[in-house]
Amino acid sequence: MSSTLLFSSLSILLQGLLATLLLSVASIAGGTLIGLFAAVLRSFGPPGTRFLAKLYTELFRGSPVLITLLFIYFGVSYFGYAIDVFAAGVVGLSVYQGAYIAEVFRSGIEAVPKGQWEVSQILGLSKLQTFFSVVLPQTGKIVLPPLIGQYLSLIKDTSIVSMIGMSELMHGGQAIVDRIGKPVEIYGLVAVLYFIVCFPLSQWVRRHDRRRSVLQ
Repeated sequence: MSSTLLFSSLSILLQGLLATLLLSVASIAGGTLIGLFAAVLRSFGPPGTRFLAKLYTELFRGSPVLITLLFIYFGVSYFGYAIDVFAAGVVGLSVYQGAYIAEVFRSGIEAVPKGQWEVSQILGLSKLQTFFSVVLPQTGKIVLPPLIGQYLSLIKDTSIVSMIGMSELMHGGQAIVDRIGKPVEIYGLVAVLYFIVCFPLSQWVRRHDRRRSVLQ
């Protein structure tokens, strides 16, 4: 590959990487909020909301992410509304990954000793105050490593958003291959860029797990 082609390819890939990062950050924020809300409903909500939260998590964990993205992108248009591919990607990934994040949060909430609730009630705290002041901070420490792992999965799932036409990293790589060929070199660069983004997070999770095992 000539230096000119390499430079132009890198420019396109870096633009795609920026789009991937923006999509990832927005989807992580959305998926975390949805997942936490679903976990709270499933753990503390009335029977009706517990059933709906369980139905939500089971439905999306049992279906491919591509189906979710296609349903949102084309489903909104079917009802006469227009939706941007970036917005469709954020909504689709947030809703889909939120189902997995909900299970991460739920396991963390259930791992907090029940005695914490009893002590908080003795101290005069309401259930809401107990959850936000006592339970949630402990839950955050428990779920952080698996939560980061789920975020890594979300970042890699952004490549599927190219199927609805968003110009993210994978879409940029495909466009370059269609134009100049060289699939091994181009997809190799795409893989390296994904690795650069994901590797530091995966290393942090490993160090955190080792630190916890030593403390225990």
